[in-house]
Amino acid sequence: MENRHINIVSFSIPFPANYGGVIDVYHKLVALHSLGIRIHLHCFRYDRQPAPELDSLCETIHYYPRLTGVAVHLSTLPYIVRGRNNPELLKNLLANDYPILFEGLHSCYFLNHPALKGRKLIYRESNIEHHYYYHLFRAEKKISHKLFFLLESIKLKLFQSKLSHASAMLAVSEKDTEYLQNRFPGKEVHYLPSFHGNIEPSGKPGMGNYAFYHGNLAVSENTLAAEFLIKEVFNDLEIPLIIAGLNPPQSLRDLAAQYNITIFANTSAEKMEELLREAQVNVLITFQATGLKLKLLNTLFKGRHVLVNSKMLAGTGLDDLCEKAEDASGLKIELKRLIHTPFDGKTSEQRAKILTERYSDKVNAKKLLEYLF
Repeated sequence: MENRHINIVSFSIPFPANYGGVIDVYHKLVALHSLGIRIHLHCFRYDRQPAPELDSLCETIHYYPRLTGVAVHLSTLPYIVRGRNNPELLKNLLANDYPILFEGLHSCYFLNHPALKGRKLIYRESNIEHHYYYHLFRAEKKISHKLFFLLESIKLKLFQSKLSHASAMLAVSEKDTEYLQNRFPGKEVHYLPSFHGNIEPSGKPGMGNYAFYHGNLAVSENTLAAEFLIKEVFNDLEIPLIIAGLNPPQSLRDLAAQYNITIFANTSAEKMEELLREAQVNVLITFQATGLKLKLLNTLFKGRHVLVNSKMLAGTGLDDLCEKAEDASGLKIELKRLIHTPFDGKTSEQRAKILTERYSDKVNAKKLLEYLF
């Protein structure tokens, strides 16, 4: 495989791998590199610095500035797509004839460009983006942000038709696979779970003494979930709750302080993993069933008990590995039970069987190569 080359167009610099989308991209690079694939990485720079840690995984790396500002907003194209229009990217893609993997709808500005006609063009889905942005619209409280999310949802739905130019599509969940198959009948669509970097489950046997919720707290969906847990679930429980994540808004910090709930903001990856492993119950809920929640996968590999609602599980096939509840009352009942239930080897064995069969990075990297070549 040493003579096999691919282009990967990433919406952002995939290191550090500390939130959903970039986790998938980074560990995909690791898995493909381990198989001897020579990677030509193209990524957009806007909130992260170039990462020397990627040099050993890639044959070449190109960084492109992402466009931002009012002019990008005024375009009929989605903001997340229009801002990633860079002529240098097209020039570099045309400098070779290797397959191109477009990571997320964000990176697909050139997917239908006439100059790329006849090339192997693979779309890697991470979310049904117009659904995702519509849910952000519903969850957001600021009027200006609500308007942006609504308009972006409409633009993304219109732009989605460009995916008909892809040679194949790779979806992160069974639910999204079914959606794309129905939306693009006759188009090659495959289910390929997210890459995550875990090899086998390593949940710590025994007991912890707190519950844990984590996520990118700058995203309104996750803020809404955290607020729900604070006000509706842990408001009268004696079980300690710890919340951790990127950039929590001040409103969430103030709410947590009212209920004596601890928030860890922008903590290191090592501290985040320690909090996850030591928790007795990892509580993960969402109000939108989109994509594959990578934090769920990571928690099942590394944590003890995992308590979720059904929307967190949609299309994942992980239902048998989680405890489930749908409302505040049900979550309270399960929390009171699980806080006193030791985590044992039998649960770890069940996780190992399902997770290593379905979510092996090595196995899924080999599947990816079948689609690329």
